[in-house]
Amino acid sequence: MKLVRYGPAGKEKPGIIDKNGKLRSLAKIIPDITPETLAAGAIAKIKKAKIEKLPVVSGKPRLGAPVGKVGNFPAIGLNYADHAAEAGMPIPKEPIIFSKAPNCIVGPNDNVMIPKGSTKLDWEVEIAIVIGKRARYVEEKDAVKHIAGYAVCNDVSERAFQVEGTGQWMKGKCAETFGPLGPWLVTTDEIKDPQKLSMYLDVNGKRMQTGNTKTMIFSCAFIVAYVSKFMVLEPGDVITTGTPPGVGMGMKPPVWLKAGDVITLGIEGLGDQKQKVVPFKK
Repeated sequence: MKLVRYGPAGKEKPGIIDKNGKLRSLAKIIPDITPETLAAGAIAKIKKAKIEKLPVVSGKPRLGAPVGKVGNFPAIGLNYADHAAEAGMPIPKEPIIFSKAPNCIVGPNDNVMIPKGSTKLDWEVEIAIVIGKRARYVEEKDAVKHIAGYAVCNDVSERAFQVEGTGQWMKGKCAETFGPLGPWLVTTDEIKDPQKLSMYLDVNGKRMQTGNTKTMIFSCAFIVAYVSKFMVLEPGDVITTGTPPGVGMGMKPPVWLKAGDVITLGIEGLGDQKQKVVPFKK
């Protein structure tokens, strides 16, 4: 299933994309797609519904992030062997975990705002994991049971904030709009192998990133199991899992995003995003 949230920011309603690509309302089935509804069995309820009889949503409403009120937004760094080589970094022996602020999550096609003082704004196409069931000391073999589904994430990054000065990754990852998520939450039954998905990212129509989740150092299942050793993962939490090569920081000379740039990105089976970069605004 391809689950969505649509409507104005802060007032999104739950929906589903049917087999013909039409957006249908899930309002009669669940009130929203949030940690609370996921914990209460939202996905199981939707699976029992007769999708073809749900009302079609007219027009082309804005799409919000496919899960709302995210509690935790951990992220994995340097998780693609080819990206680690690009960055001149050794392949990690275990996942590098940092955190993005949940309130940086926006819709897949919302604007990306340049933060105040930014000089090195960068892009990262990533596959994100949405947790569907509480995960605490989970074994890798059982990890998929705790995953609601997957989504596209643009892990927008400010490299000067991230690596200069005190060099804290979190400082470069949490600004407003730094977490475009969606367009859909694609449930695990639709993704046979999350480790065999092609991915891309373009800036102003020029291909910057071409990759595949098969080059991930640590798989989605391993990541869920590993992170669950250090924190309890709750329904609705999102883990973004690293990016393939082609980020602006890795180019010679480096390339940084500027106001007016347009980013398009996507992952096989998970849909596409499009964002315009806009100046800082109070």
